[in-house]
Amino acid sequence: DHIVWTRLAIISFAEETPDLQPTLNRLLRNQDDIGDAIKPFYGEAAGQELTRLLRDHILIAADIIAAAKAGDQTAVADAQARWTANADEIAAFLAGAIPRSWDVDKMTAMLEEHLRLTTDEALARLQGDWAADVAAYDQIHAHALGMADTLSNGIIKQFPSRFR
Repeated sequence: DHIVWTRLAIISFAEETPDLQPTLNRLLRNQDDIGDAIKPFYGEAAGQELTRLLRDHILIAADIIAAAKAGDQTAVADAQARWTANADEIAAFLAGAIPRSWDVDKMTAMLEEHLRLTTDEALARLQGDWAADVAAYDQIHAHALGMADTLSNGIIKQFPSRFR
């Protein structure tokens, strides 16, 4: 759901459609859902922390899109730096949960690729390059499925008795 709601938010933002706020609200709710999904395995505090980190991820992305749309390259660079720092925090958080399955360097690389692909998607949309927009979404979709597999496999490996 994360990439689907992200795409819808990018489109709504780029096109200035009236569904932007409800779409952003739903995208932010998805971050709550992700945090809630890990609570049975890592506890309430870990779920809340992941939700916080992921909500920051979305809010910083909105800053990037707003700055890019306004043509403010200084603000884009600032937000990109904050977004990368946030991805590094998420990678460290995940690697701390399962250091044997989720290596911090691999988590960081995976999340930074996610940022690059999402940026490509947003820029293609903002520039009206529809073919590149669709191609970027296909890439982010495939990447997100791989991320989901990596995360799920790590949890399954750490808690094998809870899965059949």
